[in-house]
Amino acid sequence: MMTFHPGHPTTPTPPAPAPASAWRAIERRLEVFTADPRTELTDMATRLSRLRELDIHLHGHEDLDALADTMSERAGFRYAMVNAFGEEQTFIGLRNPPSEAGYPLVGRTMSRGHGYCPEVVQRRLGLPLPNVAASPRYASNHVCDAIGIQSYFGEPVIDAATGLVLATVCVIDTEPRTLDDARRLQAIVKDGARAATDLLHIPTPLP
Repeated sequence: MMTFHPGHPTTPTPPAPAPASAWRAIERRLEVFTADPRTELTDMATRLSRLRELDIHLHGHEDLDALADTMSERAGFRYAMVNAFGEEQTFIGLRNPPSEAGYPLVGRTMSRGHGYCPEVVQRRLGLPLPNVAASPRYASNHVCDAIGIQSYFGEPVIDAATGLVLATVCVIDTEPRTLDDARRLQAIVKDGARAATDLLHIPTPLP
């Protein structure tokens, strides 16, 4: 079983501003998901530095895959993720449906702008979407089209040292859920966010 080692909860030094030409090159190479790409990409650099400080590697980890399994089973959802944000989204914890079930299988990485977790990163708050088609803002999404996602529940993992969302946890499914069940499902991903914070040794903000 892979284990994590505590990092040092120190505040990283912000990166020096890049020249305009460098920003344009970065923006062409990376997909951004906010209306303020320079701030977004500065946050990305800080986030990557902090992940290195905490010794959090951007690949799959057994402990986090097991956490995704637990969230999926508790929720009754086909997919679950622990998602770290860098130059792309990396599912450091992942639960797919069985290959024989015939549903699309999700890989370990995805574009920064796809899915609903970028919204959680921006909001720094949980996002319950029991029926994505019911909200025009969220109905059109690359993941929704590619995988047929109809429900999503996500929560942020916030680092006290930087104030940034280092990761998100979520469950997603191809069937919508009812509003009556939304509170139970959001509680499951909140539990998942706390568990991911503990496994990754991320210092949390004071309540």
